[in-house]
Amino acid sequence: MYHSIGVIGLGVMGSNLALNMASKGERVAVYNYTRDLTDQLAQKSEGHSIFPFYELSEFVKSLNTPRKIFLMVTAGKPVDSVIGSLVPFLDEGDIIMDGGNSHYLDTERRYDVLKNKGIRYLGIGISGGEAGALTGPSIMPGGDKEAYDQVAPIFTKIAAQVEGGPCCVYIGPKGAGHFTKMVHNGIEYADMQLIAEAYTFLHQKLDLTMEEIADIFDKWNQGELKSYLIEITAEILRKKDEITGLPLIEVILDKVGQKGTGKWTSIQAIDNGIPSSIITESLFARYLSALKEEREAAANILSGPEIEAQELDKAEWIEHIRQALYMGKVCAYAQGFTQYKMTSELFGWNLPLEEIALIFRGGCIIRAEFLNVISEAYRTQPNLANLLTAPYFAEKAKAYQLGLRKVVCEGILSGIAFPCLSASLSYYDSYRAGRSNASLLQAQRDYFGAHTYERTDLDGVFHTNWQ
Repeated sequence: MYHSIGVIGLGVMGSNLALNMASKGERVAVYNYTRDLTDQLAQKSEGHSIFPFYELSEFVKSLNTPRKIFLMVTAGKPVDSVIGSLVPFLDEGDIIMDGGNSHYLDTERRYDVLKNKGIRYLGIGISGGEAGALTGPSIMPGGDKEAYDQVAPIFTKIAAQVEGGPCCVYIGPKGAGHFTKMVHNGIEYADMQLIAEAYTFLHQKLDLTMEEIADIFDKWNQGELKSYLIEITAEILRKKDEITGLPLIEVILDKVGQKGTGKWTSIQAIDNGIPSSIITESLFARYLSALKEEREAAANILSGPEIEAQELDKAEWIEHIRQALYMGKVCAYAQGFTQYKMTSELFGWNLPLEEIALIFRGGCIIRAEFLNVISEAYRTQPNLANLLTAPYFAEKAKAYQLGLRKVVCEGILSGIAFPCLSASLSYYDSYRAGRSNASLLQAQRDYFGAHTYERTDLDGVFHTNWQ
């Protein structure tokens, strides 16, 4: 009996996705370049319809035609290497799917190369981490719609299910799926940093214990801030270190890593003139955290504001920080969805923004309550320029922007760095400025470089002899 799908790459994500597929009734052939991971999965999968192979040719022969092969290998050269090894065994019409965190431009290149060989290629964005892979991730497929339709019955079964529907939808052509996952991760960077800044205010300015802050995050998770990241933050703050007995957060080194997707999001935005300041500031915050030794040295050299300690009304300021965090998250999502919209228009992708918001509600890392509201905003206004101008979020901004201002100002006066909260406020105020200081910038450009300018009262392009 032939197998319905094959999985190559049996690390944590690949093995869990294979188990997920098997649990949903698929016969899954699996292969890994080192047999140890294949053996581990074989032992773990007893009773499941998972069939290990140790020769690539035999793995390929075992699959139903057209063959459906899902790759879960490290992004970059390893993907090209696996594809190169597979192609000699494939026939026209077979489908290769890359579920890793590949750069969308690599996906487009591979798509073109394989199309010339008659092989169909899908770039599949997968979000949800280890647990999501096993129980149901958010899935973002890109490539030819006809090829997707052939694998859709598998993906819609293994995806997270929310309100009776799968967190999986066809995104668009070529690299659109991996692009969508890339920006998802950029939003994730910003969301995480905003939460960290809210935590900093609660801990350093209000002098709250970890348990007290965890209680606050639990309470927030019952309301409009309800999200996976808020939920796990409360759990993290309650975790005790088995060695010292201290809250574990207090003994974790303050250096944060990154795998590159946040950087790619910022670079793509910069290359295409898309304002993505909050996401970019979250990336820079990670880079700055890596300078741990320099920061410790600087702490003994550089001075900050010397202000008298003041007793803040805790209940009042907890509400201010809640509002500030909500505002920051809305601004970050607004930038991410603007990047989707502007890139979709640039490449002619026709990205389904309403449905992208819906598939982010389950499985993925940025799943949050207000994604329902984001989806509704794009359903009622498909050409919505910016989420901030949707009636629901405009009303929230009207109510909460003062809370954001107070928190950012208090942070500045206290010498606390709020890169993403302050970037959110700057973005909000810049976006709502009907007339900005850009007129001076353009005048300067014309002065030293004769770059010309447009006028508010006359059509055409003008130059002034400024001297």
